[in-house]
Amino acid sequence: MSEKKKVVVGISGGVDSATTACLLHKQGYEVIGLNIRVLDTPDEQPSLHPSQMVISDHPDFQIPVFTLNLTSKFREDVIGYFHQEYLGGRTPNPCMVCNKKIKWYGLFEGLKLLGAEFIATGHFASTSFSEGRHRLYKGVDPEKDQSYFLWMLTQADLSKTLLPLGGLTKPEVRELARSFGVRAAEKKESQEICFVPHDDYCSYLSDAIPGLSAKVSGGEIVDETGKVIGHHRGYPFYTIGQRRGLGISSKEPLYVTAIDAEENRVHVGIKSALESRQLIASGLNWIGIDSPGATFRAEGKIRYRDRETPCSVEPLGAREARVTFDSPKTGVSAGQAAVFYDGSELLGGGFITRIINDFQQ
Repeated sequence: MSEKKKVVVGISGGVDSATTACLLHKQGYEVIGLNIRVLDTPDEQPSLHPSQMVISDHPDFQIPVFTLNLTSKFREDVIGYFHQEYLGGRTPNPCMVCNKKIKWYGLFEGLKLLGAEFIATGHFASTSFSEGRHRLYKGVDPEKDQSYFLWMLTQADLSKTLLPLGGLTKPEVRELARSFGVRAAEKKESQEICFVPHDDYCSYLSDAIPGLSAKVSGGEIVDETGKVIGHHRGYPFYTIGQRRGLGISSKEPLYVTAIDAEENRVHVGIKSALESRQLIASGLNWIGIDSPGATFRAEGKIRYRDRETPCSVEPLGAREARVTFDSPKTGVSAGQAAVFYDGSELLGGGFITRIINDFQQ
């Protein structure tokens, strides 16, 4: 490019973000790395400081990195959300919320403070601009596609966002990282929630919310007829579809089918009771289309590793819709996201607020 454009790249310490920075540098951008700190920093107002992080050992990729402290905002917007969702009997997705409220927020703060024109991340997804709108697409690597986590982004967000890894597979990214001298080229990926030690959310909640276990233990476990068949250790410590650790015996396996936070009650049933074809999604954000005024067809998924299923989306208001799948989904959980696609394009999504089981129709 004739004139270098400045881009702020989110640097996490992993191979994807480092490769993103080097790739954009090679493409001719003026690249500045931004490491957003949220856990191991003092509780202070957002502040930007030079960092000692080194992305690559090659002299061609000596990219400056700054650190932005968002400890307080992370505690409120992500950890606070995580607590509230479990206390409400829902299943949160903190990484999804973190993308919008911490990563993109922080990167845009960096963009303003550092005088950049774009931000970039190492997400496996891609963008384009056509027919007057910015569009978001799946990454070409089906095992690594992360578009599901980005449904909350707006047109304004996408207008300044670069996602250079969307057209690459994970092995190709690692090969590029090696060629760029990226220190994290062989680093293993973490699938755990960053603030939950050992991915044990039950122990985490018990420690993080004083008195929680004593307050919620001893509630009823009821079967599909409403009969009390046992008692549990607290409704926040159960998730929809859970089979193990229920502490009850039956002729056939039983699964958690619903969680009643108000009554501190856990509902269980046979596996088929987990199936549902309808849900209500709220807080909808549309990317690939205008806010719909009539029912339309799409492919929907109800969790990250779910497969898309053809469905009808019926608007119930400006930001709410009834979603009816052609075939049943198993283990739909309030608090997760319903995300809608047209082929590889992400149209939009929203939070699942109500599940309509087949027997309720």
